[in-house]
Amino acid sequence: MSADQRRQAAEAFWRDESGANEQAEAIAAIAQLLKFRMKSVVVLPIARKIQYLLDLPVVPESAAARLLVSHHLAHKRAMMAAFLDALGVAHDNGMIAEEAVVPQESDKIHAAVKAIASSFPAEDVALYLSTLSWQNPQTWAALPEFPETRLPGKG
Repeated sequence: MSADQRRQAAEAFWRDESGANEQAEAIAAIAQLLKFRMKSVVVLPIARKIQYLLDLPVVPESAAARLLVSHHLAHKRAMMAAFLDALGVAHDNGMIAEEAVVPQESDKIHAAVKAIASSFPAEDVALYLSTLSWQNPQTWAALPEFPETRLPGKG
């Protein structure tokens, strides 16, 4: 992710009302790094929490996962919706509907990947597809085989 994207993701993370558990983990990591009490980190202005999160040498795994999800929900819904539309999966503004069935056929998934790859920046597509694969490797088992899941120039 670019520095701008990381900052956007960190801001979305702290504003994500569904991320309380992961925010608590990030607060603990920041408190440990700064040698602060956790309650001192909790009351910091959001701009400082964003910067401290960006400065962490290692982000807890669940917080990293929530960072990616928050980023996509806040900034990439159009791409998420376009992918699911191309795949024929029921969704609500890019969020897969509970009753939805994701096709497992590699050719269908690849056609949907190509559809978003032709309309959105390669870095955004690769990050989104990697996030899907990381979140649910069983459902998205076909994704890692497609070149669109890798950043240009990164093999």
